[in-house]
Amino acid sequence: QPCWREYLTTRIEQNMVVNCTCPISECRAQPTTAFIYSIVSSEEIIAKYEKALLRCYVECCSNLTWCTNPQGCDQILLKDGLGYGAACSKCSWISCFNCNFPEAHYPASCSHMSHMTCAKCNHGFCWRCLKPWRPNHKDYYNCSAMVSKAAWQEKRFQDYNERCTFHHHAREFAVSLRNSISSIREMPKIRNLTFVLDACKVLEQARKVLAYSCVYSYYNQDTESMDIVEQQTESLELLTNAL
Repeated sequence: QPCWREYLTTRIEQNMVVNCTCPISECRAQPTTAFIYSIVSSEEIIAKYEKALLRCYVECCSNLTWCTNPQGCDQILLKDGLGYGAACSKCSWISCFNCNFPEAHYPASCSHMSHMTCAKCNHGFCWRCLKPWRPNHKDYYNCSAMVSKAAWQEKRFQDYNERCTFHHHAREFAVSLRNSISSIREMPKIRNLTFVLDACKVLEQARKVLAYSCVYSYYNQDTESMDIVEQQTESLELLTNAL
């Protein structure tokens, strides 16, 4: 039993307990949960084991995922199949269920969030795997003949990037403001500030949409639809600034 305890404890601490087998090379039997509970007595090690089981279960279920809040959240989310999820009940973060980007990014598509373009030669590639976005770079681009176009593309990228960055910073300000008001709200003799908190939430969401609208607009090549999108974005930005 001491040998088994040491073996299982080591596997759990190394995060290798799931699907582990008997230490005898000829034996492929796997220790059951009941067996592990009977051998391992440390509450800390058992807690790690249960976390490993939960993590394995979530990863095996196609309709489950973890909240992707970069600040850290251990909430499990149920995918709704729409490409974005409802706000996390624990931290209110909205995750994207279709790609590895850490948050829902409407109106920008998942393709927009992974498609990067070189400002010098216009070469498109995927930022996750760094492979060419199109089959063959030389078949679609001619770096030496596109200097002026590359300069224009670089300026265009900088403009959209600056706008996107501004809205992200403004969104952080809305979050900070909401947190400050929440703390003030706890003070005695302060009147109800719910309407201000609601305004901050709307402001945060509007800044998020405006930020990802920049991504959408940068990649959208349809001139006719872009006129409509730009008009709507400009209107939303004016109202958001007023708020």
